[in-house]
Amino acid sequence: MKRNTWQREAVRTALAEREGFVSAQALHGALKDAGSSIALATVYRALADLADEGEADSLQQEGEALYRACTPGSHHHHLICRNCGLTVEIEARAVEEWARQIAGEHGFTRAEHVVDVFGLCEACSRLQADPLSS
Repeated sequence: MKRNTWQREAVRTALAEREGFVSAQALHGALKDAGSSIALATVYRALADLADEGEADSLQQEGEALYRACTPGSHHHHLICRNCGLTVEIEARAVEEWARQIAGEHGFTRAEHVVDVFGLCEACSRLQADPLSS
């Protein structure tokens, strides 16, 4: 476990205050707007460490790493809105069973997986169906 510095704590707190996934650049911008002197490289490092330690989820979207605070030690999956970024944690027992089965069939052990389902949330779907309503 990495040493807890004020910068790391600032990133952890800022991430926890966000809804959904956020890029390092966006989080850095929010920290700067709040008066922090934290460097962008430090935000990247802190986010990567938090993800490695299970305190943040990370995913790649359009070639960019995005992060979201999560409960350490909990394995979960996400529904993610492609438009607004709304993220919902979901259980996927069928996926868990399939992953264990398919790994075993191919002789794999200690298999891990990540499942993120991208789509449009209800609000964005409504907006796309009727762009004049708000």
